[in-house]
Amino acid sequence: MILTSRPELSICTAIASAPSGLTAIHQRSCVATVWRRDPKHQFQRWIDALPTEQLPRARLIVRPETVCDALIDIANDCGTPECAERNILLEDASALASIFASIMKSPYLRLRIDVVNTNACRKFHVDAVTARLICTYRRTGTQYGISENGHDPERIMTVPTGSPIILRGTRWPETPVSGLLHRSPPILGTGKTRLLLVLDPIEDPAKEVESVYLH
Repeated sequence: MILTSRPELSICTAIASAPSGLTAIHQRSCVATVWRRDPKHQFQRWIDALPTEQLPRARLIVRPETVCDALIDIANDCGTPECAERNILLEDASALASIFASIMKSPYLRLRIDVVNTNACRKFHVDAVTARLICTYRRTGTQYGISENGHDPERIMTVPTGSPIILRGTRWPETPVSGLLHRSPPILGTGKTRLLLVLDPIEDPAKEVESVYLH
């Protein structure tokens, strides 16, 4: 595991080569951790070529052990064709949900599969959650950097496609609030479509005000 740090700000990001490295998010000064991995070429070619209307998309709250069944329902509803590559996508997203729930010791997860072709979340920000896992399966990954005095980061880094990142949010119990900001890469007008998995830990679904489907 490699730590990228800014000593003067007393924060760092961790770059790991195995899923176990994602647990670094609990280290006192670590505000984000990335599991670097290379997508299989056959899968990446399939997901990049899949028609936009067949990409899976949903927003729901689930127990970690039911994520796979929920994703199958989502894929079927969205017309995502059944094939080996679809299985890779669903199994990987399910595995990430299990890993993230274990790291955060969370009984529920808010699972969001987003299909993005606009400049959604293009401004640098910190999410109003304890922590968030983001994995971009198609096109450019999440961009992040260290903010000084509330300004946009001068040095912007991009998470590799297929690599999950866990970011601390404003509700992380330790203070001060992380100086690490992130955004979705601006793609409006490029004709590109991104597909990303977003996971948030949820303690009590009854306290969530949004309309969701509990699987």
